[in-house]
Amino acid sequence: MFEWREFPIPGTAAPFADSGFATAQAAYRTAEGEEPPPPPAAAGPAIPGGAPPFDSPRFASPETTDDRSGDEKTSDSSAEKPAPEKPAEKKWYDKYRVGGYAQFRFNETTHLAPGSAPPQHAGDSSVSDDETFIIRRARLIFSGDISDHLFVYLQPDFAASVPGSPDANHFVQIRDWYGDVYLDKEKVNRFRVGQSKVPYGWENLQSSSRRAPFDRNDAFNSATRNERDLGVFYYWTPEYVQDVFEYLSDNNLKDSGNYGAFGTGIYAGQGGSLREQNDNVHFVSRFTWPFMFENRQVVELGIQGYTGEYTVLGSPIRPLGIGSEDIVPLGTRDTGGRDGHLDQRLGWSFIWYPQPLGFQAEWTIGRGPALNDTQTAIETRALYGGYAMFLYKLDSSIGTWFPFIRWQYFQGGYKSFRNAPYSKINELELGIEWQIRKEMELTLMYTFTDRTNLDAMAGAGRTSYDQFDGQLVRVQFQVNY
Repeated sequence: MFEWREFPIPGTAAPFADSGFATAQAAYRTAEGEEPPPPPAAAGPAIPGGAPPFDSPRFASPETTDDRSGDEKTSDSSAEKPAPEKPAEKKWYDKYRVGGYAQFRFNETTHLAPGSAPPQHAGDSSVSDDETFIIRRARLIFSGDISDHLFVYLQPDFAASVPGSPDANHFVQIRDWYGDVYLDKEKVNRFRVGQSKVPYGWENLQSSSRRAPFDRNDAFNSATRNERDLGVFYYWTPEYVQDVFEYLSDNNLKDSGNYGAFGTGIYAGQGGSLREQNDNVHFVSRFTWPFMFENRQVVELGIQGYTGEYTVLGSPIRPLGIGSEDIVPLGTRDTGGRDGHLDQRLGWSFIWYPQPLGFQAEWTIGRGPALNDTQTAIETRALYGGYAMFLYKLDSSIGTWFPFIRWQYFQGGYKSFRNAPYSKINELELGIEWQIRKEMELTLMYTFTDRTNLDAMAGAGRTSYDQFDGQLVRVQFQVNY
């Protein structure tokens, strides 16, 4: 049976040794570029109930080490000791890092049920009748510490598509562009200002370079377009939590990065790199806590929620495929809904990190804008959904393997698509990720899906928002640099 540790309260000695900066593998895989906390200035006692999870001078016995240096004591306490050398000042180029990753995909529909809508996927535009290959992401990341109190993170994507365009592709678009303002040198308290991820959903916060399935689950990902927005967020990350997050990253355990134990803030609400459509702002809060067992198994529990008003953009459709003319549903920005519709969600997260068996589950409920059943107007409707996933970490002489299986379900309005179509998604995914080397990965997936086609279709005899019922084979090769 597992034994719980006693963890120190903020301000006391942290139970983990500082393991330094992440390895080269973690550096390019860390989506948010957070710096680890500096080592504590003074020693502290060992964790009650057993040996600490890491070897560190801070846990050394006071009978055998010197509090100031950690060296063995000599019988001559008056022996002269050389004065410590002043550390060399970092050059400007030592303070910054450049990295990134790119994902090359192939998708093919292997089965289409009779009467199914055309293939379409909210997270991958190449899932369609006429596409196979796609550069899904092409990211270049620049990050670094300007000073002890300012960290910057800039991430453009060179594979963005122009919304609504049938052929415009591979445009540059800002994904992240923010500064972290630290209120203390221990980096416990910080404000994040700029465009960054909205702290709602553990998988939403996890970098796509680390996620095993190709796309995020729809129940949480439908909350914020591109998972990001322009705003101001406050994060509280006690040193214990910083140490756990660093441990997860250093050990390649599919973590979601450092977004604090508690986060709260305000943001525009329309989605990352999209123009705001009303004068309202969204409010969000999240609390999560990672627990470490005696055997170093880490379990994380979280809860999050947000509220705001969302303005839906419209597009002409033929409601239910009948009638003599196309209409733009009432309640969109140009048909009386400029001020927006109520948009509220509450979600829960449970993460058992793969050591070696892992399990993830998240569930959300709420209400938000959605097209009504007659497809004539936008209303505030209930929504719910989530996912559950098993995965396994297997280290071998030819790389690291992550086989996984994920089921996801979502029912509710997909607000970021034109007319906020009411969506129903029931999907099962099987796959395996092979980390060949630190700089390259290959992932194979097979998907059984029954999901709403979210494309707005106009014209006689065309029905919008029918179900895409089929199967897909999917391949992705990822390079890290």
